[in-house]
Amino acid sequence: MNLKEIDSIDIYTDGGCSGNPGPGGWGFVILCGDDVLKGSGRDRETTNNRMELKAVIESLHSLNDKCAGMIKSGGRISVRIFTDSTYVKKGISEWIEKWVKNGWKTADKKDVKNRELWVELKSLSDMVNPEWKWVKGHSGNKWNEECDRLVRSEIDGR
Repeated sequence: MNLKEIDSIDIYTDGGCSGNPGPGGWGFVILCGDDVLKGSGRDRETTNNRMELKAVIESLHSLNDKCAGMIKSGGRISVRIFTDSTYVKKGISEWIEKWVKNGWKTADKKDVKNRELWVELKSLSDMVNPEWKWVKGHSGNKWNEECDRLVRSEIDGR
């Protein structure tokens, strides 16, 4: 990756499971100039929301491994994260500050589900300061469809 010539990086993520809970998978695609980096993984017993969060977390870990020191808050490389999960997009961009302020409680005073993943995502997100974008799933977006293919392969054990 030649980061000197890149001013933005796009990340596409997806997660899902067969049954909810059930066996699940996550996948991501990172577009960095002409380079395309893909990653995926699985969990034997999980939920759809956990896999959606895990996809973003793992993409940011991978991004940090490949681009350490280049992508920082206020840095010269901007990052856009595309997700088809309103849970992830709204959670990280609208709800999380209230959850933290309220001691990780929802508006109806219940514990926030998947707190450990939200804490990790917030920490990684704060380092990158990405722009969050929602993309409609299964609508023909090339990279969202590729993420979905990665997820299905993981669920199917391929």
